[in-house]
Amino acid sequence: MLIDSHCHLDYFSDAELPDVLERARSAGVTRFVTIGVRLDQARAVKAMAERHADVWGTVGVHPQNVGEGPLPAVEELVAASNHPRIIGLGESGLDYFYDKAPAEVQQEGFRRHIAAARVTGLPLVIHARDADDDIARILREEMEAGAFPFLLHCFSSGVALAQTALELGGYISFSGMVTFPKAEALRTIAATVPADRLLVETDAPYLAPTPHRGKRNEPAFVKLTAARLAELRAVTLEELATQTSRNFVTLFRQAQ
Repeated sequence: MLIDSHCHLDYFSDAELPDVLERARSAGVTRFVTIGVRLDQARAVKAMAERHADVWGTVGVHPQNVGEGPLPAVEELVAASNHPRIIGLGESGLDYFYDKAPAEVQQEGFRRHIAAARVTGLPLVIHARDADDDIARILREEMEAGAFPFLLHCFSSGVALAQTALELGGYISFSGMVTFPKAEALRTIAATVPADRLLVETDAPYLAPTPHRGKRNEPAFVKLTAARLAELRAVTLEELATQTSRNFVTLFRQAQ
């Protein structure tokens, strides 16, 4: 009973998606969250979630996309998330690895998503790349203005950001990166995240775990990442699946 808490199902063609989902279901994946990266994509995300009983969605603007047009107002984000199959906001956050939007624009977009999460009560899915200090600073500043639920997805940052997120009540999700040969520091963090704050994901079609690295990722492969996490944490795959699924429904309360 695994849950792929973060994937991009709309990146698969309509012809191939049924087989992609069926392979995942056969591997024991019981739910999927397809993630929004642009607001004009929200309608497609909702439609996909409506077609499949085990698919849920989020709406938001990825930090790499916030420079493509006007930043969405908080009210726009709140309105876009008002749908029974939308269980979260984002992904939002900061990405300083790619120079696709100025840092100040990304930060303002991030804060608006936080404000919408505070209004709706929906968890915010956070993308953090090469921006640990600013992510931590903004999370601390915004939490002082009012609490909001959040998840650091596809965690690849340092231990300081992990500690900050946990101190603020956040959750941390790991992808296939935890299986990569040179990811020893990441595995050390993954082994020590409290059991009740841990989630697992694919970020498909990106970041396929070993032994599929370099190929297109898909939700069925979340089982490989979960198995590696279970090994790191000295629990069985079944125990890890049960715990991460419990954590998922605790954080994403709409997915009942």
